[in-house]
Amino acid sequence: GEDGATLLLAVPADAAGVRVTDTPTLDGARCARLDFDAVSLGADALLAQGEAADAALAQALQWGTAALCAHAAGAMERLLEITVDYLKTRKQFGQPLAAFQALQHRLAEMLVAKELALSMAYVAVAALTEADLAQRRRMLASAKLETARAGRLVAQMAVQLHGGMGMTDELEVGDYFKRLTVADLLLGDSAEQLAVLEELA
Repeated sequence: GEDGATLLLAVPADAAGVRVTDTPTLDGARCARLDFDAVSLGADALLAQGEAADAALAQALQWGTAALCAHAAGAMERLLEITVDYLKTRKQFGQPLAAFQALQHRLAEMLVAKELALSMAYVAVAALTEADLAQRRRMLASAKLETARAGRLVAQMAVQLHGGMGMTDELEVGDYFKRLTVADLLLGDSAEQLAVLEELA
């Protein structure tokens, strides 16, 4: 608004002056750049303004962050399943790769990270009902930060344990690696989550 207050507006994608440009992403998800040039809207386009708009936007981002943590935890679980199956079927020196103790240790690390991510998804969901705003922000930032760390570990190990095939288009592993990388960046990357935690310390 003119006084600097936040305005939450519903803008039709086909309105005059709106330009939507498809933008490629690392994981192939659909994304777009929106440009506005002298877009004219009716009064009914105003959904909220001022504190109500700020609150609605904050709530949407908080719910989105919680959903992203749960999404990432699910992706890690699937990556672990794929990797275990691969190591059980792939053989070296006449026995499955899963029989080698060093690889079992890597799988155990992946499992611990995946379980941590799942716990963080529960923390993020619990934060949504936290009445104290600072505590809610702290819980969500911590959950997003730890989920991203776990995601990097699980994704990198999955690729490594699949050898050179891990990032090929033929295997799902590379797709999950890319998705977890993007999930880290969405709705505030690790640096932004650390900044929130420092601000609230």
